[in-house]
Amino acid sequence: MGTPFPHVPLTGWTARSPEELLARARAMREELQQRRTVRDFAPTPVPREVIEEAIRAAGTAPSGANRQPWHFVAVSDPETKRQIREAAEAEEREFYATAPAEWLGALAPLGTNPEKPFLEIAPWLIAVFQERHGEAPDGSRIMNYYVQESVGIASGMLIATLHHAGLATLTHTPSPMAFLGKILGRPARERAMMLIVTGYAAPDAMVPVIAKKGLAEIATFVG
Repeated sequence: MGTPFPHVPLTGWTARSPEELLARARAMREELQQRRTVRDFAPTPVPREVIEEAIRAAGTAPSGANRQPWHFVAVSDPETKRQIREAAEAEEREFYATAPAEWLGALAPLGTNPEKPFLEIAPWLIAVFQERHGEAPDGSRIMNYYVQESVGIASGMLIATLHHAGLATLTHTPSPMAFLGKILGRPARERAMMLIVTGYAAPDAMVPVIAKKGLAEIATFVG
């Protein structure tokens, strides 16, 4: 058994009235409802400090046994972005050439294709890695728990924070993504989960007309 963490009184939490709870939840929903996946980015620079704060927010996410099995690599270097684009497009061309017709049919209304210019145009690419196991100072392996769930939660918090800051985002998941670990020099114990592309939306950015499922379709209340 490990040594128990010391415990301290809870701070930073306020008991709010039902009216306040509803108002805050509604305001957050309305803000996040404006988030759209964007593929047309402006090359306008975004200060590194903004990305740092968003990653710090992601790092507050809950995780299995508090292992925090995530690592975020934020890339603004043009040459590295070029390498990532070339490798991603190679994987995408293979995907579009071999993917099942049903999958391609599902993507067709969104207008996606193997070309990913946004990987070079957007000022920042954030590669999200999940740490399959940790490593102690002596090199021994440390078991991580609920890795995919934990990194998924942190990634959602990162996207929400970037949107709240005023940036557009795109989640890009070329498959396979082993090239990201090689280009970015990550250890073998880490596996790339996604690329989050972020920056200002281009002034002429277009997004498809889509609808999200309503509450009755995504939730069931018992009691």
